[in-house]
Amino acid sequence: MELFGWPDWLPGREVPLPLGSAYTVQALRDAQRAAMDRRSFMTFSAVSLAGLAAQWATIEPDRLTSALDGRTAVDPGLVDWLEETSAKLTTLPTEQRQHTIKLMDAHLATVTDLIEGGGHAEHVSKRLHLLAASLATTCGWYRFDQGKHFAAGKLWAGALQAANAAGDRDFGAGVLSDFAYQSNWIGQPNISVDQLGHALSGTKHPTARSLLFLRRARAYAALGERSACYRDPSDAETALSTRASDPAPGWCAWMSPADLAVDSGQCLLDLGRADEAHVRMAEGLALLPKARDKTRGIFLTYQAKGFLQSNDVEQALAVTTESLDLATRIGAERCVTLVRELAPAFKLYRQVDGVADLIERVRAA
Repeated sequence: MELFGWPDWLPGREVPLPLGSAYTVQALRDAQRAAMDRRSFMTFSAVSLAGLAAQWATIEPDRLTSALDGRTAVDPGLVDWLEETSAKLTTLPTEQRQHTIKLMDAHLATVTDLIEGGGHAEHVSKRLHLLAASLATTCGWYRFDQGKHFAAGKLWAGALQAANAAGDRDFGAGVLSDFAYQSNWIGQPNISVDQLGHALSGTKHPTARSLLFLRRARAYAALGERSACYRDPSDAETALSTRASDPAPGWCAWMSPADLAVDSGQCLLDLGRADEAHVRMAEGLALLPKARDKTRGIFLTYQAKGFLQSNDVEQALAVTTESLDLATRIGAERCVTLVRELAPAFKLYRQVDGVADLIERVRAA
């Protein structure tokens, strides 16, 4: 029997709804209720997530229906405004997004109301479903960053329902990759590998495939599967350098050589190749734009872990302090959690200047 740490051994796992347009509104409503629920210890079970990914990989996307129910159809101008406003909210600098989550939640509730009302032309209905998928994905990431895995999972399940109803396979692949990232994060890399295999079957865009290969490499590294882990970053690099006729899907448009370098470095670190890992991580951090400070904070903790493994305490202290400063400024709880997990390793080096101060800051965070 596999053993998982808190919160994954707890009872009360939920099973996601089957994919299908009949369940889209229910899934989105469930997600909104979960986002307000303080019982964040619940998660989808590994078995149910595997089943959801397999179902998505084989089911045909729903056809949107345009049957009228007597209500007034949505004005496309309103959809334009919702799309434009949502895009502005999601592209704000990282440190500002912590203040906009209530607006994002409200947008998602409004779009869900419009979907439930029905009576729209098919092209309007498709836009509403894709907007719901985008909003639910973003709101899910906010909850994930706060450690609220149950709410994140429910929001992503709603996003998958909406993307499936709209017939957008690329978007569905992106949502599955988010589930996979979460699975790896909470110590289920085998489930992550399975989900990413299904996701790769559903998208052809090279940037999307690059991100999926890279996330699967991280899961393979966590499993200690060296040959598979070395193969996927190579495939990710090849895909990322491939020219595409269409722009990358929005959910992976940020994927860059910086992500490839740092996550490849983390794979090497997990497999015990610390010196090579340091080089790759330094390359990636140098390439990362300031607008992605939350990602920088996370990458810095990866780098600090590598320095600790090499007994380079001064460097580890410097980058850990930088990560904590950044995380505190932008309200990135997930970064703070990663720093907190590093703190015990510093206790052996209390005599080094600055270490005791860092431990005290982490304790108070």
